[in-house]
Amino acid sequence: MHRIPEKIHELTVGQLSARSGAAVSALHFYESKGLISSRRTPGNQRRYSRDTLRRVAFIRAAQRVGIPLAMIREALAELPEERTPTRDDWAHLSEVWRSELDERIRQLNRLRDHLTDCIGCGCLSLDSCVLSNPDDVFGERITGSSLLQGGR
Repeated sequence: MHRIPEKIHELTVGQLSARSGAAVSALHFYESKGLISSRRTPGNQRRYSRDTLRRVAFIRAAQRVGIPLAMIREALAELPEERTPTRDDWAHLSEVWRSELDERIRQLNRLRDHLTDCIGCGCLSLDSCVLSNPDDVFGERITGSSLLQGGR
């Protein structure tokens, strides 16, 4: 891991990338989505404050557990003066996100358990397809793959 001297208070995008493990393109993307910010030098180069390392770590940890970037942005926006997330912030947010993750896990388990039901079909045209028609919400009105073709 690259060490950054303590006297350096701002990082180049390359330093931030090397230190955080995030690709430069990912950092530019995070910045375009308002998740991190930089200042520009007179030569138009990006400079990130050191605390951006913690923000990037927070973003990447949230992404690894499946939190969408929009939700991460909302969480970061709620922090006072856009400060760096703390351990307490993570604990609070992870509790808030837990129910959503539990629901996704239930959906993925259901998908996994019913995946073999669609293997024989190939075109998702079963009368009651658990992949394209969960809980058979359209079963009373329409059957087959018409929904995938834009049918009503």
